[in-house]
Amino acid sequence: MLVKLSNLNTNQKRQAILAGLGILLLVVGVVVPFPQFVKAGVLVFAYLVVGYDVLVAAGKNIRAGHWFDENFLMAIATIGALAIGEFAEAVAVMLFYKIGDFFQDLAVENSKRSISSLLQLRPDYANLVLAHGKINQVSPSAVEIGDVIQVKPGEKVPLDGKIIEGSSYLDTAALTGESNPVFVSPGQTILSGTVNQSGVLQLKVTKRYGDSTVAKILKLVESASEKKTKVENFITRFSRFYTPAVVGLAALVAILPPLLTGGAWLTWLYRALSVLVISCPCALVISVPLSYFSGIGAASKQGVLVKGSNYLDVLNQVKIMVFDKTGTLTVGHFTVSQLHPVGISSAELLKLAAVAERKSPHPIAKALVQASNTREEAKKITEVVGQGVKAQYQGKVLLVGNAKLMHSQAVKAFVPLTGVTGTVVYVAWDGQFKGAILVADTVKSSAKEALGGLKQSGITQTIMLTGDNEATAKAVATELGVDQVYANLLPEDKLKLVRRFQKTNQGKVAFVGDGLNDTPVLAGSDLGIAMGALGSDAAIEAADIVLMNDEPSSILVVRKLAQKTRQIAQENIAFAIAIKVGCLALAAFGIVNLWEAVFADVGVTLIAVLNALRLVRTKAIPQKQQPTPPHPQAAVEKV
Repeated sequence: MLVKLSNLNTNQKRQAILAGLGILLLVVGVVVPFPQFVKAGVLVFAYLVVGYDVLVAAGKNIRAGHWFDENFLMAIATIGALAIGEFAEAVAVMLFYKIGDFFQDLAVENSKRSISSLLQLRPDYANLVLAHGKINQVSPSAVEIGDVIQVKPGEKVPLDGKIIEGSSYLDTAALTGESNPVFVSPGQTILSGTVNQSGVLQLKVTKRYGDSTVAKILKLVESASEKKTKVENFITRFSRFYTPAVVGLAALVAILPPLLTGGAWLTWLYRALSVLVISCPCALVISVPLSYFSGIGAASKQGVLVKGSNYLDVLNQVKIMVFDKTGTLTVGHFTVSQLHPVGISSAELLKLAAVAERKSPHPIAKALVQASNTREEAKKITEVVGQGVKAQYQGKVLLVGNAKLMHSQAVKAFVPLTGVTGTVVYVAWDGQFKGAILVADTVKSSAKEALGGLKQSGITQTIMLTGDNEATAKAVATELGVDQVYANLLPEDKLKLVRRFQKTNQGKVAFVGDGLNDTPVLAGSDLGIAMGALGSDAAIEAADIVLMNDEPSSILVVRKLAQKTRQIAQENIAFAIAIKVGCLALAAFGIVNLWEAVFADVGVTLIAVLNALRLVRTKAIPQKQQPTPPHPQAAVEKV
């Protein structure tokens, strides 16, 4: 493994220099024909050069009451070797331990790089536009909602906002893993953390910095290593008992054979020291957490944020995958495709729907507003959860929603639209049914392939839940090959169904969703997966895994990574234990010396670390581009 000195931090440079000096002194002390006492002096000096940090760490831990760690094992083993005159071996053991520790540190840095690179998303400043067009550079946290900021080419977008002036290409790779730039123009909302590539943009800020996309991502990244798997927690507890046990074993090896068989004390003491070196638990303590951390890093390259390594383990256990439809399996870009007015014109029907839905963030509501030319807005707008909205317009009650809303409000002459594929929005005004609007969505291009791949990866059931009508739900389910579909659901219905699936004991249940109404079921499932780019903040907060590119194919990618992570962690555990147990037995019978014991410790650790780093080298998978949806007004003109 070649390492450039210029790429090292200050401490790593110091360690590299000390290791190089230690190697030089070891060679001099062994090869150069100095008198024996000079050789001993050179080797003891070499030992202090390379072993000083270990000895100091062991001393501090002993004073703190923490005796049994790898520093203690290395210190007692090498001091024992010095005591019996094995100077060269004492230096070699400490030197190889330090070299191994150095490369472990580099490996951990490498595994963190994929995740910590996301920390570069953190904006340094925001260009606040003041009166008369003056620009003031301020901290992003000082900007308020409604303020206007300017983003120049090459700058990071510091806050979420809506473009009010300018157009440009954005680099979204850090958020989504997508390498192709995205074109944005006035009226579009863009996320913080992306990089402006070309034109100057002016944004009207829609979220404070603490609530912005970049701030939430940074919070997730910085806490990703806090939630550990059962295996990691077991290894941590195991090492607390393991280390004292092997110290006791080494003491028995040193004392019992000479007492019982009359063997040479120095011979058995040497063997005991070999036992101590071999038994150092570095390979287990370092490589298992590193495997999971590498898995999280590899996932981040795919535009997937995993909030903790424990969620990778849960993903391995998932057997039932439940999907929301809109915005998850479908694009979520709705267009008005049909108008069915009753007693009014098509334009009037669309206007009634738009005035009620103007403030709603729902994709269907946005499609209705964009399809209408009206700038009017209803009053006293109230959301009826899972049904639609109720408002006051021109002094009369205006209802816009699904069939449940029409029935619950006893709308006169209501006739549901049947035999259509798409989402149907019904409109009633002053108690009278005014017609139906059909809003169409398209299936995501990667959805069918992703569902098929999930089946091959061990998912036994794929289920789709939606509040949409049954005809549309079944059409989408048939196209994608979903096993089961449930339509006309309220948010609480989705949660009840997931609870029912969990009680079947057929495996863990994961739910994939994107909307505000998905928050309860995301939190209530065994594993919540949220669409991060288009999904609501509440859904992202409630989820355990966030897909920043909104692609179902990313679920399959991260599941395969989770399976590979578990496999590598298991390989590391089995390999480390097998080698150490074998070498311990050989050391007890004098077949393995201190030099060979170094391989059983440092060598095994390095091999395990390199095995874990296979995950970090996973290349990002290009995402498929979704077709650009037609302008909503065009769809209306065709009706």
